[in-house]
Amino acid sequence: MRRVGAEKLYYALEFTLSTPTWIVMSLYLVSELHLSPLQLVLMGTAMEGTVFLCEVPTGIVADTYSRRLSLVIGFLGMGVAWLLVGVVDSPALIIALWALWGVSYTFTSGAYQAWITDEVGVERIPHVFLRGARFEYAGAFVGLFAFVGLGVVSLRAAVIVSGAVTISCGIACALLMPETGFVRRARSVDATALGELSRTAVAGGRYVRAQPLLLLLIGIALIGGTGAEAFDRLKEAHFLRDIGLPSIGDFEPVVWFGAFSVVSMVFGFFAVGRLRKRFERRGTADIARLLFGATALVIVGLLVFALTTSAAVAIVALLSIFLIRQLEGPLWSIWVNQQIQDSSVRATVLSMTGQADAIGQAAGGPVLGAIGNVWGLRAALTTGALVLTPALGLYARALRHGGAEPELEALPAPAET
Repeated sequence: MRRVGAEKLYYALEFTLSTPTWIVMSLYLVSELHLSPLQLVLMGTAMEGTVFLCEVPTGIVADTYSRRLSLVIGFLGMGVAWLLVGVVDSPALIIALWALWGVSYTFTSGAYQAWITDEVGVERIPHVFLRGARFEYAGAFVGLFAFVGLGVVSLRAAVIVSGAVTISCGIACALLMPETGFVRRARSVDATALGELSRTAVAGGRYVRAQPLLLLLIGIALIGGTGAEAFDRLKEAHFLRDIGLPSIGDFEPVVWFGAFSVVSMVFGFFAVGRLRKRFERRGTADIARLLFGATALVIVGLLVFALTTSAAVAIVALLSIFLIRQLEGPLWSIWVNQQIQDSSVRATVLSMTGQADAIGQAAGGPVLGAIGNVWGLRAALTTGALVLTPALGLYARALRHGGAEPELEALPAPAET
């Protein structure tokens, strides 16, 4: 079958995969399966634990063999795991399926950005990522109405359908995805498959150690993963159990959370358009400065969301956090990818930043979940917000040197073997 253009397929995937199915999933787990705060966080811990174990190995596979193959495996696996969560009722089995989702996700996390960067080139990546974010908003906006409407009828059906959508993306990648920018490493005559994978892993590790800014980014990802887990897993439960949704109309919770997402997506669509004009050709320092401010605002928003007793104030805080985090995503991707000039280790290095995030979430998740069980959801959400504050210091350190670390740059590069 004829392959399509890489940019067109990337935008199509951004549009399709952006549907905010987490809304129906979260409400399904809380309101129909009645999972406890600890069980909800353990889902995230199981996922992030498998991400921690598999992130770098699967990135190495993508760098050694094929980004397209890695994406096909990942999308199919994520779709199957998500679909089965909508079929079973056992909390233990759901946690296990979420671990499978995590393994599958690692096949996509480094390979997805590495694939499109190789296909369009590093110079064009700011434009592609920021434009892709607008497709993501558009797809989320369209998909939201479909899944919220389906969720009003049946949350279980909405979860199953969303898994089927991800499976369809894996099939589309297998049939349509081009892979012209990726060049496999030359293989030694006597090299085994394990030897080739080990060689790629060593090269990726050396590349990170020799790039001071990448070390800072990995540190920021570690802190961000630790602090984000409470909000990601407990925000719906906090509304349903502590604050309460507005009493305007007789709407189901899925409608309210859908409405929150619509508002944040509309603002995000236009905000990303402004970012695209202003930042896609800016340097590291400009992007780091914006990310520093965004992180500070997220911390404030998280504290307000955790501590307020007003539904109106909580909604404003929630929308602010949604918007800021959505704007952070493409800028973070641009910043990381601009630091990786060696295409042969791109997926491996991207996977290392993903692994740092997973370590943070896997380590912080159980602690925050236990805090939620013992002292309540407010305490867990407040702790998660405070955990993010050290990231401001790392951003400030990058800004002091224009995105570089002279102290680390002075170190000798690792010796070749």
